[in-house]
Amino acid sequence: MTIASSALTETELFPRRSRGLFRDAVRRLLASWNGRVGLAIVGFIVLVAVGAPIVSPYDPTTDSNLARAREGPSLEHPFGTDRLGRDMLRRIAHGARISLVVGLAVVSSASAVGVVLGMLAGYLGGKVDTVIMRMMDVLLAFPGILLAIAIVAVRGPGLFNTMLAVAIVGIPGYARVMRSMVLSLREREFVVAARMVGTRDRRIMFRHIFPNSMSPLIVQATLGIGGAILFAAALGFLGLGAQPPAPEWGAMISDGIPFLRTDPHMVFFPGFAIMITVLGFNLLGDGLRDALDPQQTIR
Repeated sequence: MTIASSALTETELFPRRSRGLFRDAVRRLLASWNGRVGLAIVGFIVLVAVGAPIVSPYDPTTDSNLARAREGPSLEHPFGTDRLGRDMLRRIAHGARISLVVGLAVVSSASAVGVVLGMLAGYLGGKVDTVIMRMMDVLLAFPGILLAIAIVAVRGPGLFNTMLAVAIVGIPGYARVMRSMVLSLREREFVVAARMVGTRDRRIMFRHIFPNSMSPLIVQATLGIGGAILFAAALGFLGLGAQPPAPEWGAMISDGIPFLRTDPHMVFFPGFAIMITVLGFNLLGDGLRDALDPQQTIR
């Protein structure tokens, strides 16, 4: 009888809980201007990447026509052609695939390593915390782009090495976020209770602490995708990323720089693709930050 009364009282006090925290978060995300615009932009970029083969009938790497090189936008080539006469629209659409793969792969690997390191540092503390966080401080001591350039220079240019370098640069951010969350959660009642009944540390970390740390990690990962795409484009611009004839946006900008005065479309369209993609993920990250704010769940 007491349990039923308690449940009824909680339902009366928090009527929205019955709909689920996930549905409330989605509702708040769609109610946010940043969330709606960011979701629309990201959805459009994903559709372009998936539908790249039908965006333009031309092959993005081999279908060149030197007789039509550096043509401006037209009905046949809406974004014009590059210095080899390849269709810019098709190359930008296929470049969206490369950028999304880079962003997702970098964030997945960097967050996996950073979450484990941050969890170990925050939960175990002591010498483990000191060693791990000093390693993160060493990585943070270098400017991110310079560290990525150094890693790619050692391993050689290429898409895989670019993803590896950008992932290493991103690890400290996830480690610090996860460590701060563990420090705030490890003395909470549910963690202390689990420890008192003999639950193993690994189970406490991954079954009790990690699920309660998801909100800031999701926001960090969403914002990190945009940053990873920007980093990869910078390395591609320097010739250290995906190698020709791959239609990578940064390399396309670099290819068009010598013709900037006479054929600005070769730089403008890939640059605009980078800008709108990074903007979309940043807006989506801002929307998720508001939607996953714990204080919003009781409003």
